[in-house]
Amino acid sequence: MRRRKKSEDQGFNVWRSYSDMMAGVLLLFVLIMCVTLFQAQKSYNESVQERDEKLAMQEEYTLEILAKQNELDEQQGKLQDQDQQLKTQDEKLEEQEQLLSQLAAKLQDQEDTLNAQQADLDEKTALLADQQAQIDQIIGVKADVIEALKSEFAKNNVNVDIDANTGALTLDANVMFDYDQSELTDEGKAVLEQILPIYCQVLLQDDYKQYLAEIIIDGYTDTDGDYSYNLYLSQMRSLAVAQYLLDIQGNFLNGEQSQELQDYLTVNGHSMANPILDAQGNVDKDASRRVEVKFRLKDDEMIQELNEIMSSDQGNAAEEGGAETAQTEASASPAAEKDTAEASGEAAAETDQSTQQ
Repeated sequence: MRRRKKSEDQGFNVWRSYSDMMAGVLLLFVLIMCVTLFQAQKSYNESVQERDEKLAMQEEYTLEILAKQNELDEQQGKLQDQDQQLKTQDEKLEEQEQLLSQLAAKLQDQEDTLNAQQADLDEKTALLADQQAQIDQIIGVKADVIEALKSEFAKNNVNVDIDANTGALTLDANVMFDYDQSELTDEGKAVLEQILPIYCQVLLQDDYKQYLAEIIIDGYTDTDGDYSYNLYLSQMRSLAVAQYLLDIQGNFLNGEQSQELQDYLTVNGHSMANPILDAQGNVDKDASRRVEVKFRLKDDEMIQELNEIMSSDQGNAAEEGGAETAQTEASASPAAEKDTAEASGEAAAETDQSTQQ
């Protein structure tokens, strides 16, 4: 019994040892599993942490990239704006170049116009200077003629009324004609026989006749009566004086001079125009009834020609309009034109005065 019991105890111990062994193996397996799980958990945590770090870095990089992308976009926008500005500036520069080309063409046209105007101005200035010289000479001739007339009348002891500025000789109609008549009186004929030969001989001298334009006989009446009748009367009186001059011209002129006298002689009637006033400003009727013998030199034609030249210059300046530049270029010549115009005006004034006397 004891052996059987001992045998049973040995069998039980084997199985207990085997179970202990298996329990130890299981425990070892469990430990291994725990260690493995721990290592796996640790690796997982490390992986998660590494992933999170990488995600954080990736997010940071993404933000950086986005920031740089935004910066690039801004720069791209600025570049596009600059490109647009450059295009706009290029267009403006092109417009300015076209405008400059147009202005250059206009300036060239203006320069050509100014050169043409300057050439024309130089030509007309030379012409004006020549005309001025001739007018000066004629004005001097007029003074010489008037002086020669005075001298010749004084030499012949003939007392006459000669205008010192115009050379007009005034004849008293009260002596020449009866009242309201156009036929010369004997006394009037005697006066004319003394005066007209001297006057005409001086004017027809070779030194003066080349400048002579007209020998004029003007008739005037007083302010009484009708204008038309006085016009007729003044014309008839001046014509009577002219006819008497032609009748007696053979006594003091040769054939050539007689023909020249007829070429120069003109007769006018002025009715009651240009009456003579006394010191109080009232019409002096006796003095207004008169006949004037006067002469006109060729300065009137020259003055008219000068006026036409100056009028033409003013018309051209107005048409070119601008002349602004043209006036600057031509500023050197107005002084010469002014001097010429002043002399022309003096000559014209003398001629007008001689006509109105």
